[in-house]
Amino acid sequence: MPLTRWLAEYAWLPEHAEPTPDVLIEAEDGRITAVTPLVGDGAPAAGVEVLREAVRLPGLTLPGLANAHSHAFHRALRGRTHGGRGDFWSWRDVMYTVAARLDPDSYLALARAAYAEMALAGITCVGEFHYLHHGPGGTPYADPNAMSAALVEAAAHAGIRITLLDTAYLAAGVDGAPLTGPQRRFGDGDALRWAERVSGFTPEDDHARVGAAIHSVRAVPAEQLATVAGWADRQGRPLHVHLSEQPAENDACRAVHGCTPTRLLADHGALGRHTTAVHATHPTSADLTLLGDSRTGICLCPTTERDLADGIGPARRMAEAGSPLSLGSDSHAVVDLFEEARAVELDERLRTRRRGHFTAAELVTAATVAGHAALGWEDAGRLSVGDRADLVTVRLDSARTAGVPPVGTFFAATAADVTHVVVDGRTVVAEGRHLTVDVPAELSAAIEELTRP
Repeated sequence: MPLTRWLAEYAWLPEHAEPTPDVLIEAEDGRITAVTPLVGDGAPAAGVEVLREAVRLPGLTLPGLANAHSHAFHRALRGRTHGGRGDFWSWRDVMYTVAARLDPDSYLALARAAYAEMALAGITCVGEFHYLHHGPGGTPYADPNAMSAALVEAAAHAGIRITLLDTAYLAAGVDGAPLTGPQRRFGDGDALRWAERVSGFTPEDDHARVGAAIHSVRAVPAEQLATVAGWADRQGRPLHVHLSEQPAENDACRAVHGCTPTRLLADHGALGRHTTAVHATHPTSADLTLLGDSRTGICLCPTTERDLADGIGPARRMAEAGSPLSLGSDSHAVVDLFEEARAVELDERLRTRRRGHFTAAELVTAATVAGHAALGWEDAGRLSVGDRADLVTVRLDSARTAGVPPVGTFFAATAADVTHVVVDGRTVVAEGRHLTVDVPAELSAAIEELTRP
């Protein structure tokens, strides 16, 4: 890949509390080779020819955003589950009806469009929490990883990277009840057979990596948690887990095991710096200490957590305990990492009735470098030499961002303000348009197919 140059009107550089004006960014073979501020004391003068060759990026240029928690097939539920009463458990019943209708071809079509929507929103890497493994009734496809392969292919078509978090989903409750109905498509029988299947999935594409997930302590029996965690540890892969999303989960775990889900995971070796706990909405003080001391990350999904009436987790206390924070769109009720980021601060204000918990730089970190690290891409999420050339440019002249100082972008912009997206040095979105996928048309077609009576 030849040398490419971009001239950012503003760029958010590592270790800077606010954006830097007039920054020349150069990349070759998908890696950033130079980052040069062109104004200020000691700034070098760029040659006229160099500046003429550079692609100009009006607005604020950020590192690529990382969506650390996605269920791609949930995109088909948007607008269909939000009205009326109900809770997480009633929503889940509707979700199962979509899960029952998917096959590798229809999942490829839906995920391709869903991931392209993410690209339009500035997301350059997704963590797909994948548990829809098998055919109807739980019968494996001829290729037992056909659904995983569809997701990896979908990400390639959309132009983004993916960490396929292959999820162990083995039981219907903390008491080990067997899977029934659509849930049977999720299960491999036991953790050893899960590990055998996932070990056979080795995508060769550079845009894809495979990690592991424990769906929750509801879905993996306690005696099998260590098998899943051990597989991830031996392979050097990230491990993710839904944790304490609902008070009912905590209550059930205490009733069966006499401890919280966090304590159960700790006792079976499932916490640590390569683990990310998703949601952690209802932790105890002791849970926060276990998570922080082990440097277990926390992925917050505020738009889903409020859509499902889950509650508001103690984000500031999590960060202060030592847990890195990342962000996810989860059910895709909204695909907008700007909204997820500012919600971390705004929801904390609701919870505490005080303002000013997170700086803009902390929110940028959660949306970029911390999310990539949670997905095993340690070389992404920064505009710095040697890192992946992922650039996301946000316009500063829209009705939402006009008059807003660049440092305030995460409190004003939406996904609709993204104009230019580069992934590994390749332009995927230009002038707000995906270069290869007609996102609205493909979303409409894929979802109509799945939801047709």
